[in-house]
Amino acid sequence: QHEKELQDVVKQQEEKMLQLIDKSGEVTMLKEEVSQLKRSLQRAETEAKVLWEEMRGKEPKVDTARVQDRVLLRQEVDKLRLLLLEKRDEKRLLYDKY
Repeated sequence: QHEKELQDVVKQQEEKMLQLIDKSGEVTMLKEEVSQLKRSLQRAETEAKVLWEEMRGKEPKVDTARVQDRVLLRQEVDKLRLLLLEKRDEKRLLYDKY
């Protein structure tokens, strides 16, 4: 009788562990999705910022090539900044893990 009860308890614990693993996977996927959305938002904010800076105080004729270059440069800076932050997060996670 006790052995059967122990087996039931062990089975319940295994089921709970599998549920936690599934939830952990979902959390990881959601974190990745949030990260992608943040990147998209940052890209859009960068473009808007550059366009706003170009349009402020300018004559109606705007050098579109210059604007595009500035947008691309700003995007590259933002990408590098994000990479740096991601690497810091990875480093922190590894540090916490070990």
